[in-house]
Order: sequence, then C-alpha cells, then structure tokens
Amino acid sequence: KRKEIQRLGVENGLDARLFHQAFISFRKYIMESSSVSADLHIILNDICCGAGHVDDLFPFFLRHAKQIFPMLDCMDDLRKISDLRLPPNWYPDARAIQRKIIFHAGPTNSGKTYHAIQRFLSAKSGIYCGPLKLLAHEIFQKSNDANVPCDLVTGEERVFANEDARQAPHVACTIEMCSTNTPYEVAVIDEIQMIRDPARGWAWTRALLGLCAEEIHVCGEPAAIDLVTELMYTTGEEVEVRNYKRLTPLTVLDYPLESLDNLRPGDCIVCFSKNDIYSVSRQIEARGLECAVIYGSLPPGTKLEQAKKFNDPDDPCKILVATDAIGMGLNLCIRRIIFNSIVKPTVNEKGEKEIDSITTSQALQIAGRAGRFGSSFKQGEVTAMHRDDLVRLREILGEAVPPVRAAGLHPTPEQIEMFAYHLPDATLSNLIDIFVSLSQVDGMYFVCNIDDFKFIADMIQHIPLNLRSRYVFCTAPLNRKEPFVCTTLLKFARQFSRNEPLTFDWLCRHTKWPLAAPKNIKELIHLEAVHDVFDLYLWLSYRFLDMFPDAVLVRDIQKKLDDIIQIGVCNITKLIRASQSAAAPGTAEVVPEDFPLSKDARVVSGRQGAASTEALSIAVEAAGLRRARSSRPSRLGSRQEDLKSYGRGSLANRLLREGLLTQEMLRQLESEWQDQHRNGRYGIGSKRDDQHSSKETRKKRK
Repeated sequence: KRKEIQRLGVENGLDARLFHQAFISFRKYIMESSSVSADLHIILNDICCGAGHVDDLFPFFLRHAKQIFPMLDCMDDLRKISDLRLPPNWYPDARAIQRKIIFHAGPTNSGKTYHAIQRFLSAKSGIYCGPLKLLAHEIFQKSNDANVPCDLVTGEERVFANEDARQAPHVACTIEMCSTNTPYEVAVIDEIQMIRDPARGWAWTRALLGLCAEEIHVCGEPAAIDLVTELMYTTGEEVEVRNYKRLTPLTVLDYPLESLDNLRPGDCIVCFSKNDIYSVSRQIEARGLECAVIYGSLPPGTKLEQAKKFNDPDDPCKILVATDAIGMGLNLCIRRIIFNSIVKPTVNEKGEKEIDSITTSQALQIAGRAGRFGSSFKQGEVTAMHRDDLVRLREILGEAVPPVRAAGLHPTPEQIEMFAYHLPDATLSNLIDIFVSLSQVDGMYFVCNIDDFKFIADMIQHIPLNLRSRYVFCTAPLNRKEPFVCTTLLKFARQFSRNEPLTFDWLCRHTKWPLAAPKNIKELIHLEAVHDVFDLYLWLSYRFLDMFPDAVLVRDIQKKLDDIIQIGVCNITKLIRASQSAAAPGTAEVVPEDFPLSKDARVVSGRQGAASTEALSIAVEAAGLRRARSSRPSRLGSRQEDLKSYGRGSLANRLLREGLLTQEMLRQLESEWQDQHRNGRYGIGSKRDDQHSSKETRKKRK
C-alpha cells in the first residue's frame, strides 16, 4: 500500500490492477510453495530475524510478476505498438494530398445526401461509403441507371458494372469495405455521426482520415460538425459546412394513438423488439387490416419487398410495423410514425447491455421518416401509443442532440501481429485485452468495444489456425445470439484448419438445404439464421477464395431462401397463431426466444433452482389467473384441468423458453400440485393457509 512501492510498480509496467493480481499470486507462491529459491529463502530468513527489510522482497516480487505477466519484459515495445494517439499518420497516401472536406449537415429528409450524391455522379471517379448494404445497393442502382458505371462492394458481395469484370471508376460500398489506397476524385461518407458508434465507429474514422480523394463529402447530423472540424485540423485540412433544413414539415401530435382501432393508412408503428413486432402485427390483422413487417434480422431482399408492398398504392397493405431498422436505408411513404414504446435495449461503450429511453438522435432519425419529400404525404406526423410516452417523446424530440465527442478506433491486424511476436504464448483474446489496456488515445478518440471479436476468439481458440486467419475469422459478421450461426462458424473454422475446402455440398448438408416454408415463428427465425450462415460463407469466400470456392452457388440458394422467408413474413400472423396453438396435454411447444412476452410475464424472474411450487404460483399470477389464496378449491379435478391447460397454453411455452420451466419440471409441478391439494396445501401462502384452515377446523370442533 506504500506509495513508494506502487510507484516502483508503475515504473516497471504494473498498473494498480496488475500490481494487485501479482501481489496476490506472489503471496500465494510464498505461503503455499513447498520450496522457494535459495536467494529468496535467505531474504525471507533475514527479514524474520530482523536483519533485512521487507523492501528487499521487491526484486523477487518483480521477477514473479514478469513470469505471470510476460509483457512486462517488453512493455516499452508494446506501448509503442499500442500507441493510438496519431491515427492520421496511419494513412500516408491521404496525407500526401490536400483534400477538400465538405460537411453536408441537416436532419433526416433534408436533401443533404442527395446533393453529395449529385457531386459523386458528376465526378470522373468516386466512392460512396454507407452504413448498410441497402444504402450501398441503392447508390449502385442509381448510378448505373444514370449511365454512370458503378461497382458494388459489400462484405459478402462484389458486383461489377462492366461485363468483363473491369473495375468501374465509381464504387458504392459498405463503409468497412472502402479502400484507402485507391485514388478518387470524390468520396461520400454517409451518416458520419456513427463515428461515435461503440462497435463500428472505427470504420467512419478510417474512412474520414484515410480516403484518398480530392473532395470528401461528409453527410450527417450537425452534432458531428465540431468533431470532424477538430479531426481535420490535425490533418491540416479545412472543413466547409453546408447546412440543410427539412424539406417537409414534421408535426408532433397532441394526442397518442391509444388504440390500434385508430390506425390510418400510411401509419408506421415503431417497436424496439421482435416481441412487440409479433404482438402488434397480430393485433392489427385481427382487426381485418393488412400490415407489412420490417425488422433488423430480415434479409435485405425481404425488407425491400415489404417496403415495396407498403409503398404500393394499389396494395391493400397500408400499415407498417417495424423496428428502428427503418431509420436508414429504406424509402418509405409514411404519413405518421407511432412509437409503440420509447424504451430501447442498447450496448454502451463497455459492451454492457442497458435499457433506457431512446436518444434524441435516434428519435429524430426515426420520426423523420414520416412525410418523406417526394412521397404522397406532404407532411409528416409523429406520436406515441400511450399518453405517458407521448409526453416524454415530446421532451426527447425537443432536446438538442448532444455533440459527438470522440471517434472510434480499432486495432489493426498488423498491430496484433506485432503484439503476438512479443507474446507468442498469449491467446488472441488475451492479446486484444493487453492491447486495449496498454493503448493510449488522444481525447478525440476512443477504442471501440471488442466483445464480439473476443467472443469468436475464445470460441475458436482450441482450433489450430495461424494468427492472420484467426484474426479474419474473429472479424466475421456474427450474431452471437443465434446458436446455430455460432456453431456453424465453429464448423467453418474446424474445416478450414484441416485445409479441407468448404464446398456447396458440405454447406447444404450442414444447413439441411433445401428448406421448406416456415410453419411457425421458430422455423422463421431458424430460416433467418440460415440466411446469416450463407452471408457468413460469402463473407469468408472473399477472404479465403480457395477454401470457400462455391460463392456463386451459395448466392443462388440464398436468393431462394430470401423468397421463402418473404413467404413466412407475409404470413407472419399465421405463424404466430401456429406457435401459440395448443400442444398435446401435458406437453408444451417451445416458442422462440423472441416470442412476445407480456410485461407481467417478464416479471417472472425465478430460475430452475427456485422452489417449483412458488415458480408455478408466480407464473399463474403473471398470466392474470389469480386465485384467492385463502380459499380451498372445491374440486381437485378442476385444478388438474387448470394445470393441464397451462401445458397447452402459451404461458407454459414462454416459461419453458425463458428457462423458468423444463418439461420435467412441468410434470413434477403437476404431481406436486395434486399432492398439495390432497393435503390441503397450495400456492405461495401454503403455510399461512394451513395455519388458517387448522384454526377454522379447531373452531368447528369446539
């Protein structure tokens, strides 16, 4: 605890965390080892005899610390490698030219991106960098329709404008795929405010600092102007700001929707989970209305088809139910945006999950989709489903968008390789941890969270791969909530490590292709996961062409799968009904994790270790099927029928899926329930009820 010793530790690379861990390990080593080295033994003996000082132990402590933390021996080198304070210097080609930076600032539907794209189309060469495949595809289509040859480059796809596969002078790409080596006349960076994104912000930083273009047109929220100006000051480049105002009026209504009976053509209900998507869409169709459905995990083709269906004036579908996926990438004819909720689960900079009100930026992005310029609605409206939410929504929309403070960074493969050279025995996950802990960043930057990277690194650690290949696998786009996708990536890595090509036939066997149209929500979600697997294959095929050789065939079946998913989404309410339909008595059909739960049902928080009777009693209350705990049921048979109905009904399904019940627990609960009623006991208050009933019995006897 003495400052002198702590200072010595810091000088030798031991920060407070490492010092504490090393101290605990060193103390355990001395106390529990059967023997210690002779020189340490002598020092310890001198201290015990009063002939030495405890500080004499520090060299031995430091030696032990270097054994458990090998990076301490090469700390200076590692600090130099992980020094992220001058990102502009990483891009010498961009620094070699004087670039002109033009910031197109404005809200959604202000025409800012339109003006940037007009300059892109008029240039001799250009690159468009967008956050979504849908946006890149839209610019690719628009360019070629305007007779400006343009290639498409995404993580999973390369489409050439020229039939002979010659590179066109223009390219539309997802921002992670932009080249910092190819010179262009004009570059467009869309949605620049995403430079602050905890996971993907590094891609915007890389594009802004590294693109070799004479003109860089940056589009986004005014909140990012100051940061972009500061970043460009470090490169010696000035920023010209062009401000835009919304092209059509947007009104926040004074009244909430309150009931789905009040829906009108052109309405879009925005939900922040699939649970609510399923629930709301079923309620709408129960009223005899057709609705389109759009959420994040749907394939791009399905999203476009649902958008087309909603936009078609001749289609009876006039209502849209969507997540915030509509905030970017889709042109929609929306009259009114209705927030079903203003609470959204998010991931903070530390990778921790949080549930909080949507930000002003998110609310404006979504609300701005109403009354799009050029659509059949000349003005937009926004409201909420509930009155309390509308009050808060009005406050959120009225607040100023906080300025973007910092830009994201991410360690490069070269930096990790240099780390591995110094620490050959460290795992990739440990290398990343050490890199982040030692990294030094300027106040205008932050290191993006690398949870997904580490998740994959840990998952494939036991598979023998060279470092560069391992790094590529760890950067693959993966939805780690989908076990099927995760296990398939594991199979990909294992097959790759054996140097065995992953052929079309191999992939079909492992995905059980061909697949039928879904019969319930669980099957639809599985089809979406298979689509993600095909995306993963295509993504890897552009990095390891010889090991993933059948990209063309996989793309063909992915298009067929997209059509199958579209069928499922068009019939989504039928799938929901099928998922909730009664199973055989005493059994329960498992409903997917994303199946809607009522607010009350989510309150059930017990786990398998909780008392089974209590769990069932809570479950019954959560479903609104409360019983008077102080009164005994008249017939045991009716209780048995009630319990069996739980097995058939949707509540048991949900509890099973949530992990609150298992099939075995359900059978055991039925047995215990019957036993308790034979003994006159039931529910959470069984002891109280027993005491009450025994008193009543004694009174009657008297």
